[in-house]
Amino acid sequence: MTGFALHLLRHGAPDHPGLLMGRTDGAPTPEGIAACVGQAADLGAEQLVASDLQRCRLAGAAIGARLSLPLIIDARWRELDFGDWDGKASEDVDRAALGRFWHDPDTNPPPGGESWRALVARVSAAIDALAPRPTLVVTHGGAIRAALHILCGFDHRQLWSFDLPYGVLLSLCVWPGEPPSAQIAGLYP
Repeated sequence: MTGFALHLLRHGAPDHPGLLMGRTDGAPTPEGIAACVGQAADLGAEQLVASDLQRCRLAGAAIGARLSLPLIIDARWRELDFGDWDGKASEDVDRAALGRFWHDPDTNPPPGGESWRALVARVSAAIDALAPRPTLVVTHGGAIRAALHILCGFDHRQLWSFDLPYGVLLSLCVWPGEPPSAQIAGLYP
């Protein structure tokens, strides 16, 4: 079986960085969009997908215009919904509750928010929907971590050790199947 390239690009810097932005639809900065366009320039993507939130959607549209690729919007690539914490700075959230979440996000999801298991199921469905050809997905840090869990088998504790700054590009070689698997081909800040 032949693998295909899957490039996961975290959106560029939003207007208000450092917040727990799940469903919060913060605008990207022009510099953040430009950083994403720069990362996408030489990937050879044949399919372009983005989360429906504007910090990904606008970067995806700029990339699509630059590469002459149609943009597919897929809400399954959204960030984890932080519920009552959404849009807040981490220092404005109860430290003990936030610590429990980082330790075990499935058992201790944000109040009114999404569990790790729900995020993984959503991203898994999005991965399964991809055509097996070189693909670029403009998405969020949590969705990238969920994809690594699904495709490479990392658990959530291992995934928190990855620094995924705004505009980071993670390239994988994916082998479709049940379950799919992947090898990390590169991580580009």
